Amino acid sequence: MMSELLESPYFGISLSILAYALGTALNRKLRTPACNPLLIAIVLVLGVLLVFRIPYEAYNAGGEIISLFLAPATACLAVGIYSKRAILKQYWLPILVGSATGSLTSMASVYGMCRLFGLEDALTASLLPKSVTTPIAVSIAESAGGMAPITVVAVIVTGILGAILAPAMIRLFGIQDPVAAGLAIGACSHAVGTSKAVEIGEIEGAMSGLAIGVCGVMTVVLSLLLF
Repeated sequence: MMSELLESPYFGISLSILAYALGTALNRKLRTPACNPLLIAIVLVLGVLLVFRIPYEAYNAGGEIISLFLAPATACLAVGIYSKRAILKQYWLPILVGSATGSLTSMASVYGMCRLFGLEDALTASLLPKSVTTPIAVSIAESAGGMAPITVVAVIVTGILGAILAPAMIRLFGIQDPVAAGLAIGACSHAVGTSKAVEIGEIEGAMSGLAIGVCGVMTVVLSLLLF
């Protein structure tokens, strides 16, 4: 009975939903950015797999189904962008320049650090697209000879750190413009950061979602120049 349960895709799906629900509840109760629901869910899922010695393949049978919804969920951000199209028309040049600068800064810093510490090309290719959404990042890494699992981890860590630190960084640098705040969050921490931007404000969420797409295109173009 237990083996049949573990082999079913419903196991991975149910565990993921339950872990994220607990993370969300804990985040609402403690009201601190450090209790990110995604981070809590990851820790809970890993804990269950390790404690009960459940093979990752058994969990991933359902996890892969959840991953299928990643691209459509990212595309849904276009709804918020469309609702703020007037702002997009007004600030199209700063949005383009800001997104390009964010992508260039992210990739240049990663490339410089990888060269400084003598990492091999495969690791460099895996880490370069860390600040764009997972589907784009994996495509860039694999086309450049990188390793998709490392890229996924780098993207997740970057997104979680962005979601946790974004409110504090906005206050620290005194950013008052919601367009600038949203673009900064989306450019450095993609969809996970955008979830926090939506909480901060409607304009911030829309601009962060826009930055995901623009920075994704910019990162693809810049990666062609590096490899």
